[in-house]
Amino acid sequence: MVNVDIDTPAAVLVLGPALVLTGVILLRKALPDYAKLTGVPAPKPLPNFDLDTAKSRPYRPFRWEYHQNMSLSELEPNWWIELDSAYREKISQRKKLYSEYGKLIIDELTGSQEASRECMEMVIQFICQRYPNQFRYNDWTGVFTNEILHAQVDIATAHPLMFLLDHVPEDFFIVQEDPVSGLYRLTAAVGCSAIGWNISQKIGKPLHEIHGPVPDYKERMAFSVDRFFSKVPCDKPIQRGAWGLEVGEPLFLQTSSPEWNHRYRQDPDLLTSDIFLRVDWQTLRRLPKSRAIVFNFKALFTPFTDFRREPYIPRLLLKVLREGKKSIMEYKGSWHTEHKVIPVLEEWAREQEEKGWVPSQWKERTLDEHPFYPGWKDHYPIHD
Repeated sequence: MVNVDIDTPAAVLVLGPALVLTGVILLRKALPDYAKLTGVPAPKPLPNFDLDTAKSRPYRPFRWEYHQNMSLSELEPNWWIELDSAYREKISQRKKLYSEYGKLIIDELTGSQEASRECMEMVIQFICQRYPNQFRYNDWTGVFTNEILHAQVDIATAHPLMFLLDHVPEDFFIVQEDPVSGLYRLTAAVGCSAIGWNISQKIGKPLHEIHGPVPDYKERMAFSVDRFFSKVPCDKPIQRGAWGLEVGEPLFLQTSSPEWNHRYRQDPDLLTSDIFLRVDWQTLRRLPKSRAIVFNFKALFTPFTDFRREPYIPRLLLKVLREGKKSIMEYKGSWHTEHKVIPVLEEWAREQEEKGWVPSQWKERTLDEHPFYPGWKDHYPIHD
């Protein structure tokens, strides 16, 4: 006789994958070992993680020379899902967006449910391992506990996409191979972080149609992306970043919104304190059982004024804004901020040279610390 942690303490008899509890047999509801199935190591636990003081890492995915390519790097296993002090606000915002926009935020096609559930299970296992004081999963009851929100969910009855919306401040897109065309297409998604597009415009489409508005995609990237999706193994997840400069912190902004119009004018009264870097930090991995691919990302906003204390960043960003390919820079949609940010970046670049932070003879290039900057760990204590 042993005691097992279930919702109501009781004496039980363990018989392999089942429990005998007061004459009732309970089947074990443990999740598969996804680290073993994928070959990707389980994350390092953070038992002392303090959500209220946590900051997301300072992603600065600026590159020079700047070309339109996949710009992939190997995913860091500890950082698939990242929490910060704005967790509660982000979850509340996501729920509000779904209540307002419905299928523009969440949608799925028939045949995607197995992959969505597998994705949910992988996410649950990851966040329970990484953040053991914030999340728990009971192997016997199948109940997930969110200590931050004081919520419990029976995952057997939960809709996977709704679970992700309600508990994880990231967007998830399930992409599966079409049995007829062989192309990968979007079959399920929860997407709250969308500027100028929404899920209803992308669901069911193959990759080349999803990325149709992206400059140079058809000419330079479509073939390599399709080939990558067809060949990417479970044990080689990747990460990359996209960025833009925004007024405020728009998470979900549609072309029909009145706020969209400000992107077509340069406001002379715009304050630099109202300008933010938006980074969509993206990961992509294959699911081991369904063989679907899950693409997920978090939208992170950083005050533009932070760049003043970040070595090399003002000069590197200035180079990209001034000399980046016109079609790519127009696609980023940062023109409405450039009349303010370029003069300030020039000032900060000179200031950093005068302080000796950046050699005057330095030639702009992608930093060795990419996607971060020299000395960033001094300001972000959790970095492993």
